[in-house]
Amino acid sequence: MVKHNNMIPGEHFRKHWQSNVKTGFNQPGRKTRRRIARHIEVQNESKGWQGLQPFTLEELKAAGISKKVAPSIGIAVDHRRKNRSFQGLQANVQLLQTYKQQLVV
Repeated sequence: MVKHNNMIPGEHFRKHWQSNVKTGFNQPGRKTRRRIARHIEVQNESKGWQGLQPFTLEELKAAGISKKVAPSIGIAVDHRRKNRSFQGLQANVQLLQTYKQQLVV
């Protein structure tokens, strides 16, 4: 706002207009990246091992893996999670045991 006998501001704010404009030029590349990621995820699930799935302390104990060793061999540990069903516990213990057998140290 101009007050009294000051100069009329003539600044223009068009210096970095590229950072303020959204373009969709990366859409085809993003589409391919998402498609490849979905394909890899389906392949990992078909192998029966979900590397990102955190296991409970009870599951680790049943599989014979200590909670301090688990992260070093690539097993995520979630101490807050609880097993709600016996079938789920048994399935995860079986998964851990097969992973432990396939593990090459």
